[in-house]
Amino acid sequence: MIQSQTYLNVADNSGARKPMCIRVVGTGDGKYANIGDIIIAVVKEAVPNMPIKKSEIVRAVIVRTCREFRRNNGLIIKFDDNAAVVINQEGNPKGTRVFGPIARELRDSNFTKIVSLAPEVL
Repeated sequence: MIQSQTYLNVADNSGARKPMCIRVVGTGDGKYANIGDIIIAVVKEAVPNMPIKKSEIVRAVIVRTCREFRRNNGLIIKFDDNAAVVINQEGNPKGTRVFGPIARELRDSNFTKIVSLAPEVL
């Protein structure tokens, strides 16, 4: 579960390194974000000479959470870190590569471009 003031890792090559969640927008309750939800974040660390700079406000979609979640078939999935992919207004990723495994639930949330860029889908 991702909430306000949560630091995340970035799972793409957009240039951001450490975003901090400031608002959860892509969920029903607006308090916590799970996999596939959209957040608004501020970039706390960034790679030099990249389009995304420090203290920039970005939209991101959650692709991994430390909190376990249960699928309908009873399978429980849990990741080692909290990670997000920076997206634009249309929902397409700003980076050209996605690192690490992502959950299959992103396909249900219509983030098929992120799913196609990922090396492993769990």
